[in-house]
Amino acid sequence: MHQLCFLFSLALLLGCNLEGMVPTAQKSIIPTEQEVAAGLIESLSQGMQKGTAALSVKDGFYANALVKIPFPEQAQPIQKALETIGAEKLIADTTLSLNRAAEDASGVAKDVLIQAVKALTFQDAMHILLGPDHAATEYLRTTTSDLLLTKFTPIIQMSLDKVHATRYWNDVMTKYNQINIMNVFGPAVETDLTHYVAQRALSGLFVMVEKEEKNIRQDPLTRTTALLQKVFSYADRQQAQ
Repeated sequence: MHQLCFLFSLALLLGCNLEGMVPTAQKSIIPTEQEVAAGLIESLSQGMQKGTAALSVKDGFYANALVKIPFPEQAQPIQKALETIGAEKLIADTTLSLNRAAEDASGVAKDVLIQAVKALTFQDAMHILLGPDHAATEYLRTTTSDLLLTKFTPIIQMSLDKVHATRYWNDVMTKYNQINIMNVFGPAVETDLTHYVAQRALSGLFVMVEKEEKNIRQDPLTRTTALLQKVFSYADRQQAQ
């Protein structure tokens, strides 16, 4: 009789515990505010480091068709004019030097982006987490573009001088002016190389940032920790509803 009472009591106790565990189990798959922020910061920081690292090495821009900086669009008449006289090498040298300058500048982007990510509020984090595939990219574009341009500009100016881009450009303009007698190929073209490269470098940077963001969201293999799995699994469920 005592044994029967004991077993009955144990069953009741276990039953109560099991009932209490149901909402706890449900809550356990919903990340807290702190987990959402921490998970997003962790994943985006990894992505930013990877994206900027890919650009800040030799040929990071030049050999990447997604972000390669072309001969200035405003100067297309110059390019066509020089091609007519067989000056393709001068064009190629100029284009290479522009991309080298962008590669030099991109190294400073990582710290700026990561600091912006770390400054996320919970509201920002939830908006990004449950937003479209480019939500983080747009947030970073809005919050960091001005600072990045400020940091890029002196580095690009120095790099353009280092890789002789300014000299190449002067050579281009000199050659063009020699053959553009009476503005046969069009009016004179003024291109601020530093501004042009800085803007294109910034654009290329966010192309890579968006690529990494989509990879983080879409590839489960990038969710390498329990925290990331919890946060992004929650986002997947919410967006599937």
